[in-house]
Amino acid sequence: MRLTTLHPPPPGTAIEVAPGIRWVRMPIPTPLGHVNLWLLADGEKWTAVDTGIATPEARAAWESLLAEYPLRRLIATHFHPDHLGLAGWLEEKMGIPLWTTFGEYTTAQLFFHGIAGFAPEATQAFFRLHGLEEARIQTRALGSNLFRLGAPALPQTFRPIREGELIPIGGQDWRVLCGHGHSADHASLYCETAGVLISGDMLLPRISTNVSAFAATPENDPLGLFLASIQRFEALPADTLVLPSHGLPFRGLHLRIEQLRTHHAARCSALQEACKDKALTAAELIPVVFERPITDPFQTLFAMGECLAHVFYLEQRGLLRREQDGEVIRFRGV
Repeated sequence: MRLTTLHPPPPGTAIEVAPGIRWVRMPIPTPLGHVNLWLLADGEKWTAVDTGIATPEARAAWESLLAEYPLRRLIATHFHPDHLGLAGWLEEKMGIPLWTTFGEYTTAQLFFHGIAGFAPEATQAFFRLHGLEEARIQTRALGSNLFRLGAPALPQTFRPIREGELIPIGGQDWRVLCGHGHSADHASLYCETAGVLISGDMLLPRISTNVSAFAATPENDPLGLFLASIQRFEALPADTLVLPSHGLPFRGLHLRIEQLRTHHAARCSALQEACKDKALTAAELIPVVFERPITDPFQTLFAMGECLAHVFYLEQRGLLRREQDGEVIRFRGV
């Protein structure tokens, strides 16, 4: 896998990565530290792909960008605040429409309003059921509406985009490729004539995409959906330029897909080995999935979700079975 030799642009600036395609990098207040956005030439204006999270720093960066890159529309790859957080602000400021999949817009609204299984209390109960100790549950990360902090306003209307749809932008067609597992209906964008894939969070060059189980969909198989989704990218040419949401642009998507398969297979094997002789909760299995200690409350949220995604994957394939003792669920090898 080959990373490009480009250096990331400073906030509030954009650099060309391919004809008619500009790279923007926004700061985000998480350990990743950044999210990549993309500007696509669209006649006399530009189409933006993703927004960054709603922070004063991101708004200031956009103020600088908009002077040079007036927007025609916004496409959001998915609902997470680092991708959708400023959609409402940009709509109000620029009068531009939001384009995203129905699943992502709906999920954003569910988390924003904290409805049913998408409420913070539902996540707390879900993690409690799977063995997370009360001291780690009663934190701001699990007890508050983090989505609304990062996305304080959402557009009230949107233009749905769909799998396989061709979106004409600047004289080129961008095909929507929907993926699942990281989010409900994540939209990557592929332009055959440019040889470019805007992968969003579905393919990242250095880190593995977070794949989490959620309280609202406890019978879901997010890891299985994710692995099936990235397999579809193998149909794209090997020399496709991949523009990811985190890290640097790269070529070699086929190798990266194989690396991700190997990574998740290793995690699954380790979980099977850990549960071979003893039933364990998902919380007890976090150190098996993550080699580094997970102590930060925000990282606990992601780690617990990812661990559950892996044990559910194994359970649904008959490789682990669940045992419920009182109010806690454990998993044992078969």
